[in-house]
Amino acid sequence: MADEIQKIVTGLPDLKSVTDVWAVVDGRVAQGDAAFAADLGIALARTYGTGEQIWQQRSVFDHLLRLLATTAGPENVTQALRLASSDEVTSRKLDRYTASLLASSHEATDLVAAFTGRASEELRACLVHELVLRGVFVEDTPGIAGWATSPHWSHHPLGRLPLTRSDVEGHADLPSYSIRGSSHAMPYGPSESRELTVIADARIPSAEETTTQPAAEAMGRAVANWSEESNGRIEARVFGLAEPLDAESVPTALLTLGLECLQGAAKKVPLSVAVSPLSEAWRVLFAAASTGGAYNSGSYGAYGRLAAWQSMAALAGSPDGSIVAEVEAHALDCLWHSFGADTKWFDQVAWDVGLAVLSPDRRRLAVLAATDTD
Repeated sequence: MADEIQKIVTGLPDLKSVTDVWAVVDGRVAQGDAAFAADLGIALARTYGTGEQIWQQRSVFDHLLRLLATTAGPENVTQALRLASSDEVTSRKLDRYTASLLASSHEATDLVAAFTGRASEELRACLVHELVLRGVFVEDTPGIAGWATSPHWSHHPLGRLPLTRSDVEGHADLPSYSIRGSSHAMPYGPSESRELTVIADARIPSAEETTTQPAAEAMGRAVANWSEESNGRIEARVFGLAEPLDAESVPTALLTLGLECLQGAAKKVPLSVAVSPLSEAWRVLFAAASTGGAYNSGSYGAYGRLAAWQSMAALAGSPDGSIVAEVEAHALDCLWHSFGADTKWFDQVAWDVGLAVLSPDRRRLAVLAATDTD
């Protein structure tokens, strides 16, 4: 086996296509030799590194990991973990990706090896929340409960997230993986339910912008990857209102705030605004964070969940330090709207987000808009 692996590794840079290598590995794994795939992946990383790899290495390595992580059987899970956790390849981004692959393809009871064998704390933390998002009661799952409920990882960034899925998170769009690729929903654009219209003679209270840099960053946490790793733009702003704003007047108010994303709206192009259930707003934020924009793959489920709640907390104006249950309770008292317009600011390709949130006292209006293009 070592000779065959060395032959593949040595000849890889000269290949015009790697499909024959895929076929060899597929055959080995189908015959029960999952260790061959993991050994090959580790050998590739040892030879070519994990930085600016040659395209052949990237393609073969991803195929190896997908093959092991999405193929049924405990040995495939074990070897996927061995590959992802080896010293040659381990990284936080790979841990997040591996956790998403495993959780999407296996029952929780088949993933106990991640918590009893060799796996990084990062991979375990991500796997816990990937499972939570899929409705698994990790606190009741033998082999996982002990690690998930241990206080030793409370300092971890994901440690503030609850170990049960809330009603708001019940419709999260999670990717479906196969050996050859993945698919996921893209729940962007304004809702078609409870459409509101611009009221020409509506009395709009005066507004003063109160946006701070920390607030803008927090509101945009879910879509930050669109601008950091793709071609995206973000506008995140907060306004204080002199008097309570009537809910039906939100569309009209949006046109008076000087938002860059709505320049030209209503005069040249229609503005679409709809009342949005909190679960739908969370779904949009989660999708943006977990699956990414046009040219990136996002943060995957666990960190997508964290970013969605961080954005939701900031948009709702929840007090600093609020736990998720407190954020959810506060957000439920707010009025959430989705909006969109065919302005020059929005790319109108596939990745457009517009959220406007009116506080419980109706005197704070927070706006988040984001767009990305390929």
